[in-house]
Amino acid sequence: MIERRIRSLNVSGTLLDVGCGVGSFRPFAPDGISRYVGADVLHFEQFPDDAEFVKVDLDSGRVPLPDGFADVVVAAETIEHLENPRAFVRELTRLARPGGWVMITTPNQLSLLSKLTLLLRNEFSAFRAGSYPAHLTALLEVDLRRIAAECGLTDVSVDYSRSGRVVLTPWRYPNALSRLFPQACSDNFMISARTRSE
Repeated sequence: MIERRIRSLNVSGTLLDVGCGVGSFRPFAPDGISRYVGADVLHFEQFPDDAEFVKVDLDSGRVPLPDGFADVVVAAETIEHLENPRAFVRELTRLARPGGWVMITTPNQLSLLSKLTLLLRNEFSAFRAGSYPAHLTALLEVDLRRIAAECGLTDVSVDYSRSGRVVLTPWRYPNALSRLFPQACSDNFMISARTRSE
C-alpha cells in the first residue's frame, strides 16, 4: 500500500520509517527515495547495515531529528502499539517537511472479519487477548481522519490493503472481491495526508 501510494504521488527524497523494526520496508522504497532512515526503540541485528538508524521510545520521547526532516514519514503497523496515537501523529507531522507526506497503516477494524469478531467475541480481531499488550489502541478510519485534521494535515486519503482473511478459514479473499469491497475484505488500511506548505 505504502509503495503504491508513494509511486502514485511521485514522492522523492528522504523517507523516514518510524517504528521501522528490521527495516522491512526499505526494499520496497521506490527509486525516487534517495535516503532511508529508520527509527525505533530497538536496533535489530537484521536492520540493513548501510541504512541510517535513530533510536527512540515512541511512547515517551520525540524522534531526535529536526522539524521537517523527511519528504515522506511512514509509520507501518506502529500506531496500534502506542499509548497516545494523537501525540504520535503530531510527531510524524513535525518530522515531515512543509508539503511533505505522512503515511500510517494499522489494522482495519471495519473489515468483515473484525466486525464479526467484535460481534461474537466482544473484541476486534487484531486486538484479542493474545495480541495484548502488543496491540494497545484500536483505531477506525474516522479516528485517523479526525487526528489528521487536528494536526492540520490536508489531502487526506484512505487506502485498503485489499488482502484479508476470510472469516472462519485460513484463506484470503479473491482479488476480484477485494477490489469490489476493499473495506470489508482488507485486514489493514492506510491513511496518507500532506503537511501544509509554508
